[in-house]
Amino acid sequence: MPSTRDSENSGKATKRTNAPAASELPLRPPLKWAGGKRWLAPIIRPYWQPHRHRRFVEPFCGGLAVTLGLRPQFALLNDANPHLINFYEWLKKPFPVTIETRNDEAVYYTHRDRFNKLIKNGKRRSREAAQLFYYLNRTCFNGLCRFNQSGEFNVPFGTYAANLRYAGDFDRYRAVFSSWEFANLDFEELDIASDDFIYADPPYDVDFTAYSRGGFSWEDQKRAAEWLAAHPGPVILSNQATPRIKKLYKSLGFKLKFYDAPRRISCTGDRTAACEVLAVKGL
Repeated sequence: MPSTRDSENSGKATKRTNAPAASELPLRPPLKWAGGKRWLAPIIRPYWQPHRHRRFVEPFCGGLAVTLGLRPQFALLNDANPHLINFYEWLKKPFPVTIETRNDEAVYYTHRDRFNKLIKNGKRRSREAAQLFYYLNRTCFNGLCRFNQSGEFNVPFGTYAANLRYAGDFDRYRAVFSSWEFANLDFEELDIASDDFIYADPPYDVDFTAYSRGGFSWEDQKRAAEWLAAHPGPVILSNQATPRIKKLYKSLGFKLKFYDAPRRISCTGDRTAACEVLAVKGL
């Protein structure tokens, strides 16, 4: 909204620049994230632009690549992983990284043990836990986020160049995150308004389900798709284009488009494109 001071200064000479506003400056996701959708943000942007006055909702927000690519003013961002959400909540405050951050195997396993001890002792929401989560994400094998049945982070040490870079603080995210709400709920428990714009990227329809305790089953896939299909506002849904996913989304009235998605993180080293489906409703 234009400032009321614009009219007061209209008679004064002003120096015009082409510098972008702070809200337009690029902001990369603060974490590495398997299955990140940064490549998808430009595809979703034309759908979002006519609705940018709405609240943007991500029920499975993950690494925030799409939300940071679109930069909505208001957002409700939810994820089943409580450690991820704790990290994002701390980024709304001054958050200097004060733990040792070094690409060293001994340091890694010391920090992993400490992180799991905090979880066990009920301190998973602490500032220290958020810092350790960031360090583990940057340093672990392939940036994976995996927990065992006891709820312990169990990804091994990664194999990166010795000069792996770590952030000293996250001040550049604070202003952007200030009007965003974060939640750690089952998606059906979210307080959704009828005119919210929802972008949903549920866990892929694959065998790997250890991203969060409890996993994400085929029944969860169907439950999420049916919940999204019932939303009266605009919905965009992405997933791996498996035969049963395509059949499910089409049966619920979504319009389907297909893209070759880059495979950035793979345990086998396979980087061939994966076929992804974009399912659209109300747009």
